[in-house]
Amino acid sequence: MPTILFTLFFLITMRKVEMQMNTAIRNRVNWAGSNTTVMINENNNKARVFLHGNLIAEVCNEFVAIFDGGWQSNTTKSRLNALLSEFRPQARVFQKDFVWFIKHGNANFLFQTGSLV
Repeated sequence: MPTILFTLFFLITMRKVEMQMNTAIRNRVNWAGSNTTVMINENNNKARVFLHGNLIAEVCNEFVAIFDGGWQSNTTKSRLNALLSEFRPQARVFQKDFVWFIKHGNANFLFQTGSLV
């Protein structure tokens, strides 16, 4: 039940740029808006997501790789959670005492840039 409530709350509060980002990834089209860019590799159909020019995610059918892009900011975390809510709804990134974690199902893991979800 808490996961469902979190998902509903997140979808209601998701930023317009994040909805556009997810739409671009879903449709596998290149897109740029505000400080976020989606680039599709036509060879392997992998979507790469950049925030301020820094890689923060790679999305393909088999996995989502998440990166902090060198900045563990609220905006980075928000973009990653928008991606995860769309493509890996069982996972999210959260922060406790200034440390980032990945919640996957009922388990919590220390965030490591490049983690596959």
